Amino acid sequence: MSNGKMAIELLVEIVSDIHPYITAIHIREKQKRARELFQTVELLTKNNIPLSKIMINDRADVALVTGARGVQLAFHSLDAASVKEKFPKLRIGSSIHSYLEGRKAKEKGADYVLYGHVFHSQSKPGKSPNGLEELKKLSNLDMDVIAIGGITPVNTEQVLKAGAKGIAVMSGVLEARDPLLAVKAYRNALHNGGE
Repeated sequence: MSNGKMAIELLVEIVSDIHPYITAIHIREKQKRARELFQTVELLTKNNIPLSKIMINDRADVALVTGARGVQLAFHSLDAASVKEKFPKLRIGSSIHSYLEGRKAKEKGADYVLYGHVFHSQSKPGKSPNGLEELKKLSNLDMDVIAIGGITPVNTEQVLKAGAKGIAVMSGVLEARDPLLAVKAYRNALHNGGE
């Protein structure tokens, strides 16, 4: 997941190295306009990043125009049901913080939910984490739950045992000294934790 803090050229360089080891890249560049997001996707695809791995934060229009896999919706975004109705080919994720929000997202037609933040996170300083107990409840929704927030290779197994189908990581990869080595550590944790 991009963090909105780095030059797009550096992001593309990192993603070019790590994309064989990840299932999706979430373009989360809240300050960028539609044209800039479009250009980011173009740059990624010129560097052999498949559109099938690209999710766009909040902007269904950009996801549709670029041919990206889908859109990640937040509480302030368009309603998932409306996006699903108008753009049925897009994969739709909803960002949630509780079981109740997860249930609503499922009712609205989200394909998966992104739940967080699970643990203390650098991107949410001073905010208490939502924890593993709520994540355990979410496993009853019968939909994919992706966990985010303070996840490390060491605690990945706990997250999977609590019911997450996968993890999303920002600083643990993008701010690592060696992003490729970091991604491989997460991938190993996912495979070992899923057994």
